[in-house]
Amino acid sequence: MRALIFPGQGSQAVGMARDLAEAFPQARAVLDEVDAALGQNLSRLMFEGPVEALTLTANAQPALMAASLAVLRVLEAERGLDLERDVTCVAGHSLGEYAALAAAGSLTVADAARLLRLRGEAMQAAVAPGAGAMAALIGTDLDTARSVAEEAASATSSEAVCDVANDNGGGQVVLSGDRAAVERAIGVATGRGIKRAVMLNVSAPFHCRLMAPAAEAMARALAAVTLRAPRVTLYANVTAAPVSDPEAIRRALVEQVTGTVRWRACVAAMAESGVDRFHELGAGKVLTGLVKRIAPQASATAIGTPADVAAFAL
Repeated sequence: MRALIFPGQGSQAVGMARDLAEAFPQARAVLDEVDAALGQNLSRLMFEGPVEALTLTANAQPALMAASLAVLRVLEAERGLDLERDVTCVAGHSLGEYAALAAAGSLTVADAARLLRLRGEAMQAAVAPGAGAMAALIGTDLDTARSVAEEAASATSSEAVCDVANDNGGGQVVLSGDRAAVERAIGVATGRGIKRAVMLNVSAPFHCRLMAPAAEAMARALAAVTLRAPRVTLYANVTAAPVSDPEAIRRALVEQVTGTVRWRACVAAMAESGVDRFHELGAGKVLTGLVKRIAPQASATAIGTPADVAAFAL
């Protein structure tokens, strides 16, 4: 059984999808569709940079989705992949959930691009620059990380926010919230014997309660978009469970803005359902590495280049 998985922010790199677009008209068509939807030559930014502009949240989010869907369309055209016949389920990490929904036919590519542009802008605007932060705890579990976050927040102030943003698996949990509380969490984690705790170079504190204004913006935007039932099973970030009802998907996407990305639980649930092959479509190999640690009995491959496409076998 096969799952397609879609990467989140941080996997972007200058040059992403360029070789695919040069080699396959199906990839170029996806990028052209995204460019038209946004009224921007995003594909040129993906190909040429500069990296500082590509890394901006409002650009990185639709760019990563575009790269993922370009790979999917090439696999369908060149390798005979049929989503409903060959794929059991899909899932994406944070913004990757929008790519998963577009892959499964729940969202159009154009709507996914516009939603991700708005999502990036709203998340960036939700918190004043420098007021928030994120930190990765390496070598811990979810319960310990949650305890660290709670202690750090309570020791900072009665209203301080320090939440679990990502439970990525492989002993990696990411915290997010007010800068002072997240910085305090580094010290708390060290005192708990956690192997490593590092601040992340991010532009905003994603997936925490401080993102409430962005969640409200996404609720309004999603209410105006047509969502269809996905053609294959989708595992949602916030529940780590299958979701198919369009209204439930809409709610999950809103909750995801402030909620924990439960990637470890998503992969574990897919593996427990019988999935034994995971294919990460798009830029980078971050999720591939995580899958190998969460579900070592399964195979995991990243597909993002013409050579990767050629190596893919049904």
